[in-house]
Amino acid sequence: MPDSDLLSRFPRVRLMNGPTPVQRLSRLEVVLGPRLKGVSIWAKRDDLMELGGGGNKLRKLEFLIGQAKAEGCDTVVVIGGVQSNFARLAAAVCARVGLACELVLAQMVPRDSEIYQVNGNVLLDRLFGARVHVLARGDDASAFAAGRAAEVASSGRKAFVAVLGGSTPVGCLGYVDCAMEIAAQSAEMAVTFDTIVIPNGSGGMHAGLVAGMVINGEDPSRIVAHTVLSPADACILSTVEKVNAVLGLLSRQERVEPSELNISQSQLGGGYGIPTIPMVEAVKLVGSSEGLLIDPVYGGKAFAGLLSDIEGDVIQPGSNVLFLMTGGSPGLYAYADALNDE
Repeated sequence: MPDSDLLSRFPRVRLMNGPTPVQRLSRLEVVLGPRLKGVSIWAKRDDLMELGGGGNKLRKLEFLIGQAKAEGCDTVVVIGGVQSNFARLAAAVCARVGLACELVLAQMVPRDSEIYQVNGNVLLDRLFGARVHVLARGDDASAFAAGRAAEVASSGRKAFVAVLGGSTPVGCLGYVDCAMEIAAQSAEMAVTFDTIVIPNGSGGMHAGLVAGMVINGEDPSRIVAHTVLSPADACILSTVEKVNAVLGLLSRQERVEPSELNISQSQLGGGYGIPTIPMVEAVKLVGSSEGLLIDPVYGGKAFAGLLSDIEGDVIQPGSNVLFLMTGGSPGLYAYADALNDE
């Protein structure tokens, strides 16, 4: 079934200008030389979107904002961490479509420096006109968001609450669409991507991609995800639950088992948003060889995992790898202290 038919019954607000490009990282391959073992590295440029600084969460927001508008909401209340890319893009989208936006930002990362608390995505949140609620450490973001939604309702308006990462079944539809997009680009380029490397945070991107690949009759285990939020066992279970919820939402009979997902915690380090040496090295390598920016929370750890998996032959020598560049470059400015260390 074409993706236009598969997804057409869901309300959607178009936020992208068509498919994002797939580009070969040729200069990086030259720099790495024999270390690559003949592997070819391509990037799916989901950072190249015009709105709000770009990034993968715009795919989810096409459907989430569509849902909010269909439900008659005039306000969006978003839950995220202090340096949430999802919150930043939700604020930008609300500015574009004329919805009020409130961001409920939880202290998910043990970083209290001023540069982390007010720079990067937080600076942009305010520039996009959102009302920003930065919570104290230990505060319950979900309860705060529910309270704000109730206050909005008491004033005669209606709020839509967007959960962490926008990773509801509806939000995941954006990456069902992306799976179809990748399949079409692969066919057009006559390149088979043996491995697709992604970060897994709240799991919505991974779940949507897997659901799309299952619908396409593809093997979802060729997606190699590097968890950046939770241990692999918990990540697998939560992602499987999301995949099957998406398939159910699409009225599909297929279901996936935990054994079909490929999730590694090798790059998790001390936890969510906590820098690691391999992450810093990966960010600097991609920047200095390709002039491209990958973020320190998601993409940096996933790319470090890609390099480690090539070295350990987890990624087969001579194969084609697609790295999904999820955006999030504003977060680099909040990690200047970690990235400037020599």
